[in-house]
Amino acid sequence: MADPTTPTVLLSDVEIQRVVADLAHRIAPVIDDETVAVVLLTGGLWFAADLTRALSRVGRQVRFDALWLASYGDGQSSRGRIDVHAPYQRPIAGRRVLILDDVFDTGLSLAEAVRITREAGAADVLTCVFARKPWPEPRAVEPDFVGWEAPNRFLVGYGLDHAGTLRGLPDICALD
Repeated sequence: MADPTTPTVLLSDVEIQRVVADLAHRIAPVIDDETVAVVLLTGGLWFAADLTRALSRVGRQVRFDALWLASYGDGQSSRGRIDVHAPYQRPIAGRRVLILDDVFDTGLSLAEAVRITREAGAADVLTCVFARKPWPEPRAVEPDFVGWEAPNRFLVGYGLDHAGTLRGLPDICALD
């Protein structure tokens, strides 16, 4: 039996970069250089940085902004509500927005980000998540782009954390 305090690698950093490159190739045809890529902080920062660089390599120079939302705190499960710590920094009215997040499980953060973005007047809202975990019930919104179908395990690394730690691991790991 694995030690529950030692992360088990599920997706290596090399595999992560392949997933990101594939997403960039799928997304590039449906966006333009006026598109605003919006990262959901804090966990999505690693993915958003890699994806915007990958989009640049395929000829898309997106604009960038962030929403700081939180639903987990330091726990391993969602609290069932979303706290907005920081709104958009720039106007997005009339623009296409590509919302980027690390992992999609309950769907609460992504649904709240879509709501906030539409209320801010975005002309079009697309969503992209690095990983989608299985969920037993229908979610309010499904992402337009998914990089990796993740197992139903507690994930850490590549921006995903356990009480604020392990975000910096280069691989995506399970901690269970």
